[in-house]
Amino acid sequence: MPKPSRPRALALTAVLLSCLLAGCGDDAKDEDLTDQELSWEDCPAPSEAQGGGSAPSPLPGGGEWQCATMKAPLDWDRPKGDTINLALIRARTSGDASERIGSLVFNFGGPGGSGVSTLPAFGADYETLRTRYDLVSFDPRGVGRSAPVLCQNDQQLDAYFQQDATPDDAAERTELLDNTEEFNDACEKNSKTMLPHVATTDAARDLDLMREVLGDDKLHYFGISYGTELGGVYAHLFPRKVGRAVFDAVVDPTQNPAQASLAQAEGFQLALGNFAEDCVSKAETCPLGDTAQDVEDRIARLLTDLDRKPIPGIFPRELTQSAATNGIAQALYSKDFWPYLTEGLQQAYDGDGRILMLLSDSMNGRDENGEYSNITAANVAINCADDKPRYSTADVERRLPEFRSASALFGDYLAWGMVSCTDWPVAGAADHPDVSAPGAAPILVISNTGDPATPYEGARKMADELGKGVGVELTYKGQGHGAYDSKNRCVHAAVNGYLLEGKVPRAGTVCP
Repeated sequence: MPKPSRPRALALTAVLLSCLLAGCGDDAKDEDLTDQELSWEDCPAPSEAQGGGSAPSPLPGGGEWQCATMKAPLDWDRPKGDTINLALIRARTSGDASERIGSLVFNFGGPGGSGVSTLPAFGADYETLRTRYDLVSFDPRGVGRSAPVLCQNDQQLDAYFQQDATPDDAAERTELLDNTEEFNDACEKNSKTMLPHVATTDAARDLDLMREVLGDDKLHYFGISYGTELGGVYAHLFPRKVGRAVFDAVVDPTQNPAQASLAQAEGFQLALGNFAEDCVSKAETCPLGDTAQDVEDRIARLLTDLDRKPIPGIFPRELTQSAATNGIAQALYSKDFWPYLTEGLQQAYDGDGRILMLLSDSMNGRDENGEYSNITAANVAINCADDKPRYSTADVERRLPEFRSASALFGDYLAWGMVSCTDWPVAGAADHPDVSAPGAAPILVISNTGDPATPYEGARKMADELGKGVGVELTYKGQGHGAYDSKNRCVHAAVNGYLLEGKVPRAGTVCP
C-alpha cells in the first residue's frame, strides 16, 4: 500500500555485481556531459524492471515514440567521475516547428515509477500539449532502465507481500521487522553502489542536465504526485531555470514521514467514505450495504476476518488482510476503479479474493506472469535516501491510537509502514524537502479535494513554500489522485492555457 505521501509499491531482482547494477564504470573525466548528443531510436519493449509488456504503439495522431540514453554522473559530488545511463522517451511535437516551445518533461511519481513506460500509456491525454511541445519522460536514477535498484527476486517478493503488515502481538512484530531487515539487506547486497545516489536532489540535478542536453534554456515540467516534490526540489536548486511548470496531486513538503503517513491515513479514509456514499446514492441498491456506514463496517469486518483466515486469491497465493487493504487502496486512486472495488468486495464476501489481489498486485508492480517491476525497490531506496527519521516499533506503538483515530481501516497499515527505513544502510537527507524557490517563474499547483494519497491540504503548503508569486494554487473539487487526468474541462483549460499560451490562472481558482 502507498507509503506516506509517495505511493508505495515493490520491486524486482537478480543477483548481479553492484557495479553492473549501477551501470557504472564509464569514465567521464574527459567528457563534458552537457555537450553529449542523444541518439534517438525506436523504443524497445519495456524491461522487467520497467514493468514489461510490448513496445509502445504510435500515438493516435501518428506520432512515434523514440528512446535514448543520457549519461549522468553516478555521484553529483564527483561530476567528472563514473557515470550512469538514464533512459529517456519522447514524442516529437505535432505542430508547426515555428510554434514549438520546447520539451515538456513529465514525472509520474512513485517515487519509483518508470516514465518511459508510463508516458506512452497516457500519451493520448497530452495530445493538445504536443501541439507545441515534444513530450518527454524518463526513468529517474534507480528506476527501470536507469541503473535500477534491485532487491529481492520475484519469489521472495511474493512471500514478502504475504506477510502480516499490521502485527497484533510481539511475535508478529518480530516477523515484520525480520522481513523488513531481509528486504533491506537484499537491497544493500544487490545495489550497494546506487543506494547513496538516488535522493531526490540527485534526480533534480539529472533534470537540469537533461534540460541542457535537450537544448532548452528553461525546464518546462509536468510533475504528478511525487513528481511535484521532485519539481519543487528542482525549483529550489535552479529557480532561474524554471519554465512553465505544473504540479498535480501535490505532496506536502512541510511534513516529516510520520506526519505524511498520518495525513495519508486520513486521505484514504476520506476516499473510502466517498466511495461508500457514492455506492449507496445510486438509483439501484448498493450491493455492499444499506448506508455508507454499513458499507464501511462490512469492509472492516472483512479485513478482520482475513486477519484470522485468508481466502483463496490467485493460486497459489491467498488474499490476506494486508493484500486486501492494499487492493482497496489501489482502487481508491481513481473513481474509474470504483466499480472494480465493488465487484472485488462482493467476490471477497463470497470467499473469492481474486479481484482484490489483482488490484494489490497492480499496486506492487506485479504482472500476470508473476514478474515484478522494480518500483518498490526504487520507492524504498529513494524514500530512505530522502527521509532522515528512522522509526522504531516503540515510535509506531506510541502513535497507533492517533493513526487508528484517523482511519480504522488504513491507520495500522500506514503506521507500521514507517519502519521500512529502519536500519537502512544509507542515512536520510532531511526531515522534509526544501522547495523554496524565490525568483522562479509561476508554478501551477493543483490538488483534488478527494485525493487519497496526496491530501488536498498539501497544495496550499506547497504553494506557500515555493514562495510569493511562485506557487499559484488551483483546486479541483473531485475524486482520485490527480486532476488533469480527470479530464475536467476547467482543469484542462487552466493547464493548457498556462502551458501553451503562458496564461497564469488566478490564484485560488476552483474547478467544480
